Amino acid sequence: MNTTRQGAAVNARGIGVEGPRGWAFQGIDITAEPGALIAVQGSSGSGRTCLLLALTGRMRITAGEATVAGLPLPKRMGTVRSRTAIAHVPGVVELEPALTVGEHLKEQALLGHRFQGLGASLPWGRRQKEATRARIDAALAAVRLDPGTLVKGLGTAVRDLERIEALRLSVALGIMHGPQLLAVDDVDLKLSAEERTEAWQLLRDLARAGTTVVAAGGGAPADALIVRTTPAPAAEAEAEAEAEPEAEAKTDAAPADTAPADAAPSDGSDTPDRTHPRTDDDKEETAHALAETGRS
Repeated sequence: MNTTRQGAAVNARGIGVEGPRGWAFQGIDITAEPGALIAVQGSSGSGRTCLLLALTGRMRITAGEATVAGLPLPKRMGTVRSRTAIAHVPGVVELEPALTVGEHLKEQALLGHRFQGLGASLPWGRRQKEATRARIDAALAAVRLDPGTLVKGLGTAVRDLERIEALRLSVALGIMHGPQLLAVDDVDLKLSAEERTEAWQLLRDLARAGTTVVAAGGGAPADALIVRTTPAPAAEAEAEAEAEPEAEAKTDAAPADTAPADAAPSDGSDTPDRTHPRTDDDKEETAHALAETGRS
């Protein structure tokens, strides 16, 4: 795995993707330095997956302008695809339940050699096999997936993995060939609170090591750059702005125990966003948008 490659800067202004059923998402602005952790949040069906695919050159942007690693989209989609990777994207990149962990890793290593024009060197000699083994070991170490902890080691079938283990494997496959940007969908899908924290810590560590990470899901760490595909309603924002000075005035005027008995309870504004589970409509929307905008 190439760990010296610099991450990709991401700059977007008013980008959107329109498909046959309308806008998958629109009006998104992003300014992120190389090695940033970008957390995409939004309600179900708000275009989170489509945004990940657009930023990795796998879905054509139809509004606004963007650059990834200095490459303009959609003009340089092909080059952007070659410098980015996606992981854990249902319906686009998924693990095969019947295959083992080792088979997935070996297949990804072989594909990497093919795309890098090294197919002519096959059948491999000892040097190539050692290089491949080192690449696989580095990817597993980066995601902290120890084959020794799995039921049957590298021979463990994907169907027998815990969800957090499957996520780690997906990310390992994504980073194996040193992308400048990695996009990960549904980071927190069906994970416990502890596992969700583990998943985000994994992505944060990858970002700190230099790879720009764009991930969709709730519970992102405080230092992540938050990008929302579902803007808060203007009415709610105005209500919150009006409530703050009023609350301050009441605090200054009288002690808390003199407040009226029927005072409104806290609106829970400090509660973190909750990520809605993926629905069939989400998958259908992504498929329609891919068909309309063109996916290579």
